[in-house]
Amino acid sequence: GAQQVSVHVVWRVGREHQPHHERSAERDGNASCGRRLEGLGPSASRHRDAPSIPRANAAIVPRMQLRDRVAWVTGASSGIGEALVPALLARGAKVVVSARRKDKLDALVAQHGRERVAAVPVDLTQLADLPDAVRRAEAAFGQVDALINNAGRSQRAAALETSMEDVRELMDLNFMAPVTLTRALAPGMVARGVGHVSVVSSVAGYLSTPHRSTYSASKFAVRGYFDSLRAELHGTGVEVAVICPGYVRTEITRAALGEGGGAHGKTSSAIEAGLSPEKVAKGIVSAIESGRHELVIGGKETAGVYLSRWAPSLVRRLAPRLTPD
Repeated sequence: GAQQVSVHVVWRVGREHQPHHERSAERDGNASCGRRLEGLGPSASRHRDAPSIPRANAAIVPRMQLRDRVAWVTGASSGIGEALVPALLARGAKVVVSARRKDKLDALVAQHGRERVAAVPVDLTQLADLPDAVRRAEAAFGQVDALINNAGRSQRAAALETSMEDVRELMDLNFMAPVTLTRALAPGMVARGVGHVSVVSSVAGYLSTPHRSTYSASKFAVRGYFDSLRAELHGTGVEVAVICPGYVRTEITRAALGEGGGAHGKTSSAIEAGLSPEKVAKGIVSAIESGRHELVIGGKETAGVYLSRWAPSLVRRLAPRLTPD
């Protein structure tokens, strides 16, 4: 599947750039780990105490178990964010939920119980309000162990017809807000020696298509920022995962920024044929607990991730034909 291909590619590419003496040492000391990584079979979850694969080559490094942890989910009022709540609760976590729509958050608290779910309403485009949101999220259950930056907005408007105000708002929501929240919470995670940060990018964070210019830019940006952050946090006990969904059956296209600055107001056949939010949510939770650094999840559209890596000129030729519905 797409996940196995991604892991295999990361491991092989890492070895191609590894010095010869390091590769020899790895063969001598960690050969069995390499075999488990390639196969990703049941043994991958059983051998938690086996020698770790050098981080530069590792796609899976088991870290956090969610039982008795606190996870904060942004964009929790619908779609993937809403589906993450029961998925996290099923793993024994407590969940802080955030979105603009307080009524939706209150419904989640009523459904699952305030002893397990707490609501922190916030408009993430208002960056000045985020420090207070962080304080409220930490106060809900004492701390935040896992931050899932899920909130975001898509785009269905031509680049030259999108106002700079709308460009800034999309970048604030999709990029600046996750960075702001992460910068506020990560130092505490580092001090405790354990933590996890996830950010939802997109297949569009690898593959730019018409009418998604700012959306793609924001998703490229989070991927670059959080990949860099992961390298900086190496050895601290804090892991970082970038989630790249393809088409998911949510309201993302209806709510997307449309021509003239309003909501696009309609969905697409590709979205309607996409994965369920519940399946994606389970994939994210699994990625957190397995230590996966990147999760590409979706249907045939995820081939765009690999084409962008290995056949970029082909992607450039095809891109003008890929205007979304």
